[in-house]
Amino acid sequence: MVSLGPSRVDHIPALRIAVGLAIPMAVLLLTDRTEWAMYAGFGAFTGIYSRYEPTRLRFRRQSLAAAMLTICVTLGAALAQLGERMPPLAESWTALLVGAVVAGLSATFVLARGLKPGGAVFPLFAVAAVAAAPPAAPVWVAFLFAGSCASLCVVLGLLGHWAGERHPGAEVRPAMETWTRAQLGMEFGRFAVAAALAGMLGLASGLPFPYWAQIAAIALLAAPGRTLQIERGLHRVVGTTLGVVTTAFLLSFPAEPWQLVVWIVVLQFIAELYVLRNYAFALLFITPLALLMVQLAHPQPVGPTLEARVLETAIGVVVGIAVVIAAALWNRRSARRAPAVEG
Repeated sequence: MVSLGPSRVDHIPALRIAVGLAIPMAVLLLTDRTEWAMYAGFGAFTGIYSRYEPTRLRFRRQSLAAAMLTICVTLGAALAQLGERMPPLAESWTALLVGAVVAGLSATFVLARGLKPGGAVFPLFAVAAVAAAPPAAPVWVAFLFAGSCASLCVVLGLLGHWAGERHPGAEVRPAMETWTRAQLGMEFGRFAVAAALAGMLGLASGLPFPYWAQIAAIALLAAPGRTLQIERGLHRVVGTTLGVVTTAFLLSFPAEPWQLVVWIVVLQFIAELYVLRNYAFALLFITPLALLMVQLAHPQPVGPTLEARVLETAIGVVVGIAVVIAAALWNRRSARRAPAVEG
């Protein structure tokens, strides 16, 4: 938990990703539209996909990620509009269940298309966070702005080739993994069930942001192997707790929107420097990045928000680990049945 993995010229993709976020954020500041910050942020998450891959492959996969994230932001904006006309409880349950389905579908899509990073954290975060905030713009504006930011990141991914983000064998197309329907169905089930259960417990707890429990539950499922999944869950709790302390420090001073934007961009850069080297350490920067981005678009009371982040993360991690253990027991039971059926 305290050691760093080897460096792989991480500053080059980290700078590219940070620039992909900085440009639309600067546009929002100049046009006094900081309430659109989440549209920009989630669209800009496109740049995180397909690091350390050949340029042509990165273009194809980032284009898929851009489409996925734009759809998720648009869906979140539509849910926010719909929620204005629904009772609060119905609105919460609708967002929770839609988020669970999105988690399952996006995780399956990411697996089938070989996108990296795996899992469904960014799509679920895009849908749930935008849906939980008051509508900041018409749905078509959310679609166009998120799509524009995502497209910018795809272009920056191409330019990264000339900035030094090249790789040996860049013209070699890696073999595509194939997955059976059963495997894809299992992926959908793991993510959808974990997100649904965590969201229900988060909602039952009375805490203000149940989707944070959903995100924490599925974040650990993307790690390869059950041992690493449980380890990532523990990292998530420790890293998020320390990241909340970092956020509390940053928000302890009066801050103008431009100052929050500067912090968001800097935190994005630092997080990308370390996220592949030590997940828990990177959460020191990922947590305040996410909280400041939401705070910029939709300000909330700082104390209750930070407390809820820690508690809901703990709920989500417990659910995620329970899903990992349940899946392991199911697979073991199925393996015992197989010889009996063959016999």
